[in-house]
Amino acid sequence: MYRNVPAEILGADVIKYILEKYKGLDAGLVIAGNAAGAGGNITRLMMLEAGLPEKIPAFTIDLQCASGLESIAVAAARVQCGQTGCVIAGGFESCSTAPGRRYNKNHPDYGTYGGGDFWYRTAKFSPGRHRQAAMLEGAERTALSEGITRGMLDHWVLRSHLLAKEAREKGILKDIIVSVKDGCVKDEGIRDRMDQRLLDRLPCVLKGGSVITAANACLTNDGAAFAIICSGSYIKEHNIKPLAEFKDVVETGVTPDESPRSAITAIEKLLERNNMDYHDISVFECNEAFAVIDELFARKYPDAIDRYNIFGGALAYGHPYGASGGIILLHALKALEYRKEEAKDSYAICSIAAAGGIGTAILIKKVNSLQDIQ
Repeated sequence: MYRNVPAEILGADVIKYILEKYKGLDAGLVIAGNAAGAGGNITRLMMLEAGLPEKIPAFTIDLQCASGLESIAVAAARVQCGQTGCVIAGGFESCSTAPGRRYNKNHPDYGTYGGGDFWYRTAKFSPGRHRQAAMLEGAERTALSEGITRGMLDHWVLRSHLLAKEAREKGILKDIIVSVKDGCVKDEGIRDRMDQRLLDRLPCVLKGGSVITAANACLTNDGAAFAIICSGSYIKEHNIKPLAEFKDVVETGVTPDESPRSAITAIEKLLERNNMDYHDISVFECNEAFAVIDELFARKYPDAIDRYNIFGGALAYGHPYGASGGIILLHALKALEYRKEEAKDSYAICSIAAAGGIGTAILIKKVNSLQDIQ
């Protein structure tokens, strides 16, 4: 439904909704992730389209799939060090209108890939040959190396669509979803009738592959998602109800040829650095770019499945690259609210595996009152 809506308009309409919801918001900075757009600091263009004052600076982060989550982490750092009191952060993406690219004739690889006739949509993520299917190949390679079968992944596909369908029917995410350009608020990726018979009929997407299909790999979607990151003093001055406190962020690196692993290594590093055990975490949100990530998580933290992507993941909702960090943060906030735990300390982890073998994870803590704000 958004196939003709440019990325900056998708993002601008969501920002407009935020400004309408939080009247008087005077953000000092806008930071957003965008991976497939035309470049040129598209976040600045997006915020101007939203009608924000020209005096507000903005910049774009491209960490591919982790762009939105990294934008939120950078925003938190800017606030924590006192450079600004309030930042709008998240990300936006239009895979439908993403431009094609080709090598300049002066580039050494110009002739290697067919000269001016070679157009690509996927960047080069590791040394060697430029492979358009690098992410799919990485998921397939990871699955095979871990003995993960297609049948094992079917379970996660069915789970994701079922949980997303239930969340939609219960209206759990209703207050954080906004229509853009008169489109509907119903996610197009969620399949109410996803079943095993359909999964069995799907071919593998890679030539000679045996595991990765169009169902256990996420859809490439259009979307935008933002959060307000501000200081405790700003919250009190503007009488904003806080939802969570940003605690920490980590990044990890793994082999680019098996990038799905980085979602799990980032969680490991985050827990270790904060002297925490996974049992201390109430909510886990991983960007479900591939069901392989779900299986890796389940093997590492088998007792945490009931706290993992409880509203479904990107296999159902889709993966608008730059926006996905904002999406899983919002899902984590709703999950903390939905679980209604009485414990004073309720934590959530959001983690994303990005192209090139980079994993990013953030730790947030639920806030129950203004007194909890440091």
